[in-house]
Amino acid sequence: MTELIIQSLYSGVLVGAYYALIALGLALVFGTMRIINLAHGELVLLAGYIAYTAESQYGLNPIWALPFAVVIVSLTSVLVYLLLTRIKTDREINSLILTFGIGIALTNAILLIWSADVRSTNVAWYHEPFVMADTFYAMKAEVLAALAGAVMVAAVWWWLNRSWYGRALRAVSSNRDAAKLMGINPRTTEVLSFGVAGLLAAIAGVALYTGQVIQPSVGHALTIKAFVITVLAGLGSVPGVLVGAILIGIAESLTATLWSSALQPMAGMVLFLVVLLVMPSGLFGRARRRG
Repeated sequence: MTELIIQSLYSGVLVGAYYALIALGLALVFGTMRIINLAHGELVLLAGYIAYTAESQYGLNPIWALPFAVVIVSLTSVLVYLLLTRIKTDREINSLILTFGIGIALTNAILLIWSADVRSTNVAWYHEPFVMADTFYAMKAEVLAALAGAVMVAAVWWWLNRSWYGRALRAVSSNRDAAKLMGINPRTTEVLSFGVAGLLAAIAGVALYTGQVIQPSVGHALTIKAFVITVLAGLGSVPGVLVGAILIGIAESLTATLWSSALQPMAGMVLFLVVLLVMPSGLFGRARRRG
């Protein structure tokens, strides 16, 4: 039983690191503009189908589809931003309605182009076992996705804290009017945040296709997962995204091992609610000052 639990913890960490990759783009936009992009999961899914097309139509390894996925998904993400800028009143609620509608449109577009069939990669290497220390077992695709998640979290954290554009983005997030006085163009930084979010979604989508199955209905579930992790982490906390995602991954993995796989989604939501009851601002979020 002990070995089974240790293996479950290992699997939970790998899954959690991949969850962080999915949530990172949504967290970046939410932290910058206070807008929840409900089409984020569909953008991830779009990248997965681009990888499928590259493999099925041109015989390419899904990884080689990444540059094409980055360009297409990033441009689509920027297009979402341009549509959001058309909203002049009640931006919070209307942005939710708009991005939800965009998500439905993307789902139906995917359905029309690629049909409702379940797709998965035929490259055997991704499904081969990766054994570490003769104890921990996982698919190579799972390890690759987890490494991608950890690297992207570190890269985004460095970019936000060390680069000029990253600091500008944080300034706009903190105080839009004060950022203007400092010579920062909020529109440029917001476009950049959506472009980077699209890049992260593209990486997550290609990783999704290499390790799991994809179908048009998956996008909505990915959005919910990303939103839960973003709120659990706390507004604007990139390391919190990784920690929160790993906690949810471990909770789901232990639930499947010790109880039933049917309870996996509930385990993540229960953890989410418990943490918010104890820490309403999330794991690493800052409570708003009053007065």
